Amino acid sequence: MRRMTLQPRPDWQARVEEHGLVWHTDPDGPYWDESACYAFTLAQIEEIEAATEEVQRLYRAAGERIAQDERLLSLCGVPSSYHQAVRDAWQAQPPALDYGRFDFGYHGAGPPKLFEYNCDTPTAMLETAIVQWFWKEEVFPQADQLNSLHERLLERWTALKDRIPDQRVWFTHVNDDVHEDAITTTYMRELAMQAGLETHAVLIDQIGIDARGRIVDQDDALIGALFKLYPWEWLAAEEFGEAILPHMSSTLWIEPVWKMLWSNKAVLAVLWEMFPGHPNLLPASFDAHAMQGDYVSKPVHSREGANIEVVRKGQVLARSEGGYSRNRLVFQELYPLRDFGRGVPVLGSWIVDGVAAGLGIREDGLITGNRARFVPHIIQE
Repeated sequence: MRRMTLQPRPDWQARVEEHGLVWHTDPDGPYWDESACYAFTLAQIEEIEAATEEVQRLYRAAGERIAQDERLLSLCGVPSSYHQAVRDAWQAQPPALDYGRFDFGYHGAGPPKLFEYNCDTPTAMLETAIVQWFWKEEVFPQADQLNSLHERLLERWTALKDRIPDQRVWFTHVNDDVHEDAITTTYMRELAMQAGLETHAVLIDQIGIDARGRIVDQDDALIGALFKLYPWEWLAAEEFGEAILPHMSSTLWIEPVWKMLWSNKAVLAVLWEMFPGHPNLLPASFDAHAMQGDYVSKPVHSREGANIEVVRKGQVLARSEGGYSRNRLVFQELYPLRDFGRGVPVLGSWIVDGVAAGLGIREDGLITGNRARFVPHIIQE
């Protein structure tokens, strides 16, 4: 694994905009950063793929345990009112894309180590699946790339088509300033349309409930299937969060409510308890005193690297701000991060239906935040 310095294409902004990445630069510089790329050997890529599929297997086992344990459901941040809905969905396994992004620490030597799993509202999807692929085809046409994400997501939408009510899906997200959620949701909507589904766009603020507690859009149309780039814990906290529970089956949720079992940081401690010493896991605990060395503290729920602390030798080395509560924390051993020259890379390894499907790399400091740069990669012996 090495970082190669490159000359960006003269018209790179127009090129990435052609593929839908309309937000590619912020006041601090490029978000899409093709002034470099990471090169991996085939053996390293195979190691990342194997780790991705193995950790998915561990999450399946952890989900089975958590779903049966009231205490663990609460520790994982699932509101008590949602416990039964989560258990029911886990047992029923309704139609789902079954996709997500594992964030790994890796620097080419030693097994990839899991930082967390983004399985409810993962982003950086278009960059991974489309933008970096076309970049590779132009800049390194002879090289390969860990990237079947577009094809595998399209396969999943196609497989779900006949199980979706009226073959119609609504797509929702928050109206975010940097348009990251809008870009991701729009890309997902385009995939669904390619699969032959009818689609409708609606902002999360335009969704409500009817007199029977069923989810409806701004025109009071019953939403039979909803792709939501909106965390389940936020939805549960909405004014209508509990009112929809008796009518959960009236809407096909993509992804299902059982994703609450995994879309939290507490599951990291559960995994370590279940699989102590596993080569793809870092020691994690609910108790800071259980950590024997340097560690990272994370809220049970947070996004984009917010409200994280990195502690080395008892001192806070780095801290990120944010609006998430630090009342309930998970402590995870600090991975020996390596700066390849312009920041620390975190590997986002995608999985779809149990199969490793793509790799996206973001560079930042000790804490990967929402201003991290996306740097493409290639496979090159």
